[in-house]
Formats: sequence, C-alpha cells, structure tokens
Amino acid sequence: MKVEDLIEAAKSRTGLDDFGGDSFREGLVRLVASINSESRLTDLGRLAVPEMLIASLVNRLEVEHWYRLHPEIDEERIVAPLFGVGLPRTGSTALIYMLARDPGTRSLRNWEAERPCPPPQTATEATDPRIAACAANIGVTLQRAPEVGEMLPMEAGGPTECFPLMFLEFKFHAYEAFLHIPSYIEWVNSPSCDMEPAYRYHKRVLKLLQWRCPPRRWSLKTPSHMLYIDALNKVYPDARFVMTHRDPARVLPSLADLLRALRSGILEDPQPRWIGPHIAQEWSVALRRMIELRDRDGEGRFYDISHRAITSDPVAEIRKLYRWLGWEMTAEAAAQMGAWQEQNLRATRKLRPEDFGLDEASMREQYRFYTDRFSALL
Repeated sequence: MKVEDLIEAAKSRTGLDDFGGDSFREGLVRLVASINSESRLTDLGRLAVPEMLIASLVNRLEVEHWYRLHPEIDEERIVAPLFGVGLPRTGSTALIYMLARDPGTRSLRNWEAERPCPPPQTATEATDPRIAACAANIGVTLQRAPEVGEMLPMEAGGPTECFPLMFLEFKFHAYEAFLHIPSYIEWVNSPSCDMEPAYRYHKRVLKLLQWRCPPRRWSLKTPSHMLYIDALNKVYPDARFVMTHRDPARVLPSLADLLRALRSGILEDPQPRWIGPHIAQEWSVALRRMIELRDRDGEGRFYDISHRAITSDPVAEIRKLYRWLGWEMTAEAAAQMGAWQEQNLRATRKLRPEDFGLDEASMREQYRFYTDRFSALL
C-alpha cells in the first residue's frame, strides 16, 4: 500500500484536489508504514483497509470543497460541547445513546460521520440516503464479527464516537481497534505528536454538520480523548466533561474482548494476549492525563457517573447531569431515554482475563492511583 496511490484514488473519485493543507500527511505516512510492516492483513483486510483510508481522504476533500463554496460555514460556533470520557466499557456508549434521544441535543450520527458531505439538512435528515448506506455497512461488520452486536449498540441513525472526524487528520489511536500498528500507536500517543491540528479539524467538521442542521448543543463521546486531553482543551476551552467510572479489572478484559472481535477477519492474528497488557498500559496513561487536567483546571468542568448508576437508573442519573449542565429535561426526552434503555439491555459476557494476558492482581495494582481516588464511584 502506497500513500500516493491512496491520495490519487481520492482525487480521482471526487475530481477534487484541495485537502486544505498538508497537515494530514505525516499521520497518513506513519500509519501506512506501520500497516505495511506490522499488520498481517487477511484477504478481506487487504481490500477493506485501503478503502477505509481512501474514504477519509475523500471526506476531507469534500469538506474543503464545501468550505470553498460556503466560507460562511466558518462563522458557525461550537459552544460548550459536552464530551463523554472515562475508560471504555463503563456505560459511556449507553449514556451517549440516551443523551442523543433528546431532540434538543445534537450528536454525531453514524451516517453523517461516515459521509459528512453534503452537509445534512433538517428537512431531509431522517430520510437521507446515507442512512441506508450506513446501515448496510453496519450489517457487513456484524456479519464479519457478530459478537460486536452483543457488545455495542450499532444504529445508522444513532450516535457514534468522534474518531471518524479525527481520522481526517490520520491522528488517533482508534485505528488499533482493527489494525496491529504498534509503531504508529507509540508515535500518536507520544508528546511528540501534535494533536492540536486534529482537534481543529474535528471542530471544522462539526461546524459544517450543524450549519444547516441544528440544534447546536453538542453531546460527543470518545474515551480516547483522554489520551489527547490537553490538545482538546486548547481547541475547546469551554468544553465540559461527563466521566463514566467502572472497576478497571472489569473494564480491561471486556475491552480486550471487543478489540479481538473487531480485529477478527481483518487481521490474520488478532493477538488477544498482546492486546491485554497493551491496553492496560495505554489506558493507565490516558487516565493519568485526564486526572492531571482535573488537578490543574479544577473540578468545575467535570461530572462523574458510575457504571452502576447508568445501568440501574439511567434517567435519574441523567436528570442530575442535566441540572449540573443547566439543561432542561423535557418529559419527551426522559421518555425517549427510558425507552432506549429498556430496549437495549445487554447481557454481561463471561470472560477470563488470562485469555488476554491479564491478571486481576496486576490490574488492581496498576490502577490503584485511579481506584483510590474514585473509590466511591466504583
């Protein structure tokens, strides 16, 4: 796989050639080099991975095209967005899905994250043909890895994480969900990688998405933001954060199991026993970076929710979150949230940490800095 071939393919498919600068190239070059040298792709992977990268390049070309046609898009403001953070597998996906059921809140929906252009419009947002296309793509994923559907809600019209927007700059660790790319991950998670351009592009796309399709009260989510929280904070200095909490000894095997499922079919070897120790270290770093921001900036921008609360009585917990945010909880929103939770109760999978190179004693010691501080929520 060659970087220039990917770039030329995107230009050919769109008839466009302006990527809005070259800041994306470093991430793309490093990512492709890491895939070529470290990821043993299946036949499916050799087809799917280049297409995924070309799709990001196509989206970036189209975003820049719309900005050239309508420079007034840049006048849009993203005000005090709410970011869901915390360890993965802590109830954060359920929380963001329920928040998205409020008609007064804007989320990043799967279909528009997959293809943000043309920017959505209120009149057609429920009938846009991209919804059906996205649903078909989700169906392909679940056919390849049916276990994923047992672990995550996946709806074309439902909210997704921010990583498709970060992929437009080719800087984000979430590529490791389906690729084995340790050298790229070491770089992108290091202080030497400047993540601010990726967050500026993230903001650029949010402006485009809300331009013709309000509301403008954003609820977003990606646990991985904790790894780059200082860059996010520079770009969104008025952001507020809802942080979900759960015992890391329960989180890490569950996350490793999810990554194993996502990697299956794409990689010859999903490397489950490599995944466990890697994510244990990676998410320890992420939590430390998040805690450093809380210590430095104070607790006023952070609201904490336990996994227990979001699974036992989520609407009551979200009411408290709304009061903290200063948002109104309407009867319609509460009913929609409760209905979603009732329809999406998921059974807990029985997992053995040792299948992923993990052991409970080591996890508890490694995360003591976190569990001691947030013991009341765990």
